[in-house]
Amino acid sequence: MKEKILTSISGYIFLLIAVLLLAFAIFSLANHTTFGIWTPVISGFISLVLFAGLAVINPNEGVVTTFFGDYMGTMKQTGLRWVNPLYSKRKISLRARNLNGHTLKVNDKMGNPIEIAAVVVWRVVDTAKALFEVDDYQLFVQIQSEAAVRHLASTNAYDNMEDEEAGVTLRDSTGQINVLLEEELNERLVRAGVDVIEARISHLAYAPEIAGAMLQRQQATAVVAARKQIVDGAVGMVEMALARLAEKEVVTLDEERKASMVSNLLVVLCGEKNVSPVVNAGSLYN
Repeated sequence: MKEKILTSISGYIFLLIAVLLLAFAIFSLANHTTFGIWTPVISGFISLVLFAGLAVINPNEGVVTTFFGDYMGTMKQTGLRWVNPLYSKRKISLRARNLNGHTLKVNDKMGNPIEIAAVVVWRVVDTAKALFEVDDYQLFVQIQSEAAVRHLASTNAYDNMEDEEAGVTLRDSTGQINVLLEEELNERLVRAGVDVIEARISHLAYAPEIAGAMLQRQQATAVVAARKQIVDGAVGMVEMALARLAEKEVVTLDEERKASMVSNLLVVLCGEKNVSPVVNAGSLYN
């Protein structure tokens, strides 16, 4: 089933006629001896029929009409409109809406329990599908959004600490994850006539039972990375010192003294605390 536009007539003229007929019915009822009993009845009935065909349509709003179970079309012209009074009318909002999803507890791709939630901005684009293809389109959007978030979390790792080859992770690839979530939601919600304008992860964290362990692992990884950078810098400085000493011919060191110098420099450069130098007042070899 697809949406079709129902052309309606401006309702202001019909409203005026209905008011005049109702006034005439009241007047003729008060003077039934002159107009008879059927004149006010007929006028009042016609007035009620005209009133029944009126519908007020606000901006970004649609009115879905049915006739004895058959879908007749959707009115989207704003203002006061008039259609067949026998049509059943049901209003549906076409405005953008926010869905602030609940925080879900899911296992990521590596099996780690995480907490994740998403915010979805959506709107109805096909009123016929929204009302007739699903039972409750708002509940359908909520349930399918949660299902999409669960599927996204279970097919991607939280970070690349355990899956080093992962190109997309939940924590580090926010833009790509949001795009994937939006695409999956559009695929799931197309049958309900809903278009997802924007979808983004609003909450992401490890579950409380492993949060402490994961924090320690992240701190250890950061310490190892910092140490690696310090060692790389220290080795470069030692190489530069030996090269400059040899270039300037300041002193000639044998292999044993070079090894001792390298060891001392590395201790000084890589140590966490400031070192206290020891001055050798004797011979270089004593």
